[in-house]
Amino acid sequence: MEIDRTADWAATAARAADAKNGIDTVVLDVGAVLSITDHFVITSATNSRLVRTIAEDIEAQVVAAGGPRPVRMEGLDDLRWVLMDYATFVVHVFLDETRRYYELERLWADVPRLDWRSAAGPVTGAAPAHRSGR
Repeated sequence: MEIDRTADWAATAARAADAKNGIDTVVLDVGAVLSITDHFVITSATNSRLVRTIAEDIEAQVVAAGGPRPVRMEGLDDLRWVLMDYATFVVHVFLDETRRYYELERLWADVPRLDWRSAAGPVTGAAPAHRSGR
């Protein structure tokens, strides 16, 4: 699969999270250091209902953009950390306190970040450019 399409789908996932009030959404370019995937999309929400809503909308928006459905999803039972594995990119939708506990951005601090706001393709219902829960 072409890296540009993967980056576009990861950006679509990030914009979908942002449109549903995802907090501090980032896309990490982990492909050079992690052989199993190219990008991590990381976002969080203030409550478990919003975690579910964000995960559902990410799936719908990626498919609407011509992307794949997740190969595997985990965490839908307790909604503290939903992992959506698309093979070439992985989406992590955290409950805010769970994200602070695991600090994935700190673990992957030396990888580049994708500027998902400037990547092509609008997401319906797009929200303001930045939201921070910290």
